Amino acid sequence: MRRVSVFGSTGSIGVNTLDLLERQGGAGAFQVVALTGGRNVDLLASQARALRADIAVTAYEECLPALRAALHGSEIEAAAGPAALIEAAERPADWIMSAIVGAAALAPGYAALRHGTTLALANKESMVAAGPLFLEAARRHGARILPVDSEHSAVFQALHGEDMASVERVIITASGGAFRDWPMERIARATVAEASTHPNWAMGQRITIDSASMFNKGMELIEAKELFGLRPDQIEAVIHPESVIHALVGFRDGALMAHMGVPDMRHAIGYALNWPERAELPVKRLDLAALGSLSFRPADPVRYPALRLAREVMATGGLAGAVYNAAKEVALDGFIAGAIGFLDMAALVEQVLSDMSARQGLGNPATSLDEVLATDAEARALGRARIAGRHGAGRHDTSGLIPRGRI
Repeated sequence: MRRVSVFGSTGSIGVNTLDLLERQGGAGAFQVVALTGGRNVDLLASQARALRADIAVTAYEECLPALRAALHGSEIEAAAGPAALIEAAERPADWIMSAIVGAAALAPGYAALRHGTTLALANKESMVAAGPLFLEAARRHGARILPVDSEHSAVFQALHGEDMASVERVIITASGGAFRDWPMERIARATVAEASTHPNWAMGQRITIDSASMFNKGMELIEAKELFGLRPDQIEAVIHPESVIHALVGFRDGALMAHMGVPDMRHAIGYALNWPERAELPVKRLDLAALGSLSFRPADPVRYPALRLAREVMATGGLAGAVYNAAKEVALDGFIAGAIGFLDMAALVEQVLSDMSARQGLGNPATSLDEVLATDAEARALGRARIAGRHGAGRHDTSGLIPRGRI
C-alpha cells in the first residue's frame, strides 16, 4: 500500500489533494502517514479520521488541546509545533505533498527529501529561498521533486522526453489577477477585499493577493529557473486572462509546446500523485469551440514591479531569493493588516532588498538551511521595522518606503 502524507491539508491545495486521494480509494488504497494544518483543527481532525491517518499535526502549539479533543476516541496521534512538523516529515512515506504556505514549509520539505521521498512541491518558497539546497538534497538522497504549481507542472509535462539542450525559452502565463484591467490610480486605493477575489482561480487569500500584485508570478519565474536549470533570459511571463494555457516551452527549431486545461488545481495535483502514469481526473474537459479565442498581452514590469525585482533577484542569485520571499511575506502581512497600501508592497520589498544588498555574501550560494532561515529572519525584521516606522509617521507617509537603489 502506498504511503502518503499531506502537509497543509486544510488549505486549498491540501483539500484538493485529499479529494483525489478519496476518489482513488482513500484509506483503502493509501496508508496516510501524516496530515498537517494550521488553526482549523476541526477540519484537520475530520480529514485525519476519514483517511485514518497515523498522526495529525497543527503548526500552532496552542491549538494542540483542541486537536486532541477533536481526535478523542480515535487512535490517531496528535502533535503541534515546528518540531512536530519536521518529525512528521521524517516518517517514512513514498509521496509527500508540500502545500504549507510560506517559508514554514522549508524545514519539513527539506527533512522529507533527506529521507528519499517523492516530494510533490506546491510551495513556491522552497525553490525561491532554498532551491539549490533542495535539489542537492534530492540528488544526494535519491529523492524526487515533482512540481505542483500549475505553471511548473505544465513545463514539466511539456519537457517530457525532450533534451533540455534543445530548449530555447519557457513562457509562464499569468492571469493578471484581480486588477489586470484597473487603472493605476485605482489600484493605489485597492482594498484587501478587492485584492482577495481572483477572476479565474479559487485559492486562499494570500496567494490570491499575490496574484493581484504579480508577486506569485515573480516567485514562479525564480522557481522555474531553479527547477529546470534555466538561465534568467530564457524565462518569460505573459498575461493570459483566460488561464487556459498554463505554460509553453519553446525549442530551438521554433516550435512551441503548450499545456492547456481549465483552471483547476486537480490537474497538476493529480499528475504529481499518479506520475509517471496518468489517471482519470474529475476535472472539466476543455471545450475549444465554446471558448472561442485566447488572448495575450505583455506583462508590463512598470505596472508589475514584482517581476522586475524577481529578475534582479535571479541575476544576484545566492540568498537574494530568501530575502525577496521574506520581504514579500512581511509586505503582504502589512497590507492585510491595513498598515500599508497595495502598491507599497513592492516598494517595501525593493527597499529590503536594497538594505540587504550590503550584506556580505548575499549573492553566494547558501551552505545550509540554517543560513537560509537566518537570512529570512533578518529580512523579515528589516521589513517589519520599515512598516512600523511608516505606521508611526502616518498612514499616508510613504517616505520610509521609497527605494534607495537596486540590488
